[in-house]
Amino acid sequence: MDFIEGLGLVAGICTSSAVVPQLVTTIKKKKASEVSTVMFVVLLTGNALWVYYGIDKKDVPIIATNIFTICLNVAMLFLKYKYRDNN
Repeated sequence: MDFIEGLGLVAGICTSSAVVPQLVTTIKKKKASEVSTVMFVVLLTGNALWVYYGIDKKDVPIIATNIFTICLNVAMLFLKYKYRDNN
């Protein structure tokens, strides 16, 4: 792995991890009324397109970090559904 690829991984991890505080807060409060479903669906769409782009370009940092982000966004949508009655 060269420096630029490593930089891409670090950048992707930083942006991907931005949703982690919201996940933690939602789990602690067991409440997700403030979470926008539309925003996470849009993010999922964008991340899926980035994965496709990364596969086409054979760019591991783009593929890996966007798959990670998809997992986090799916987890958030799952919590939104799970805590729907707690709002």
